[in-house]
Amino acid sequence: MEAWSAFLLDDSVLPSRWRAAPRSFAALMGLYESNYRRLQALVGDLSTLAGERHSHVAGDCELILRVAERSVFTTDFELTYAFDAIEDRVESRSTAPDMQVRVYHDARVAEALAWAPQHGHALLRGWRQYVQRGLDQRWARNVMLNKWLEYCKDRGHSLR
Repeated sequence: MEAWSAFLLDDSVLPSRWRAAPRSFAALMGLYESNYRRLQALVGDLSTLAGERHSHVAGDCELILRVAERSVFTTDFELTYAFDAIEDRVESRSTAPDMQVRVYHDARVAEALAWAPQHGHALLRGWRQYVQRGLDQRWARNVMLNKWLEYCKDRGHSLR
């Protein structure tokens, strides 16, 4: 039974019974489900999230999760990287991409609600200019979250 459970947690090997058109509402819901599974792998039990959690990995930025609001059915939190810099002998810290995420516990999905209004990275600024409609904005934010969660897990981050 355990092998089957592990199989179900890896969304990349799940068989698809239907095909959703790329960038469609149905595909977006599948992306939300994938976000939830990737968050579970990084955080553990999402229903117990509270306070602030940090992950430090050699060669990568500090990953920070701050819970903003919890209810029976949802948890809202910010997920971001902290960048330390020293300029003119003054230490400073900035954060990006400052993603606002909502987990819907009953539906087992996670949605990136917002991200930083301005991005310092040219690739992210360029990507943002192409999203005009609401669905496109949701798609861009959630693809970003999905890939970033995968990257964080691959780098060895854990927020358990």
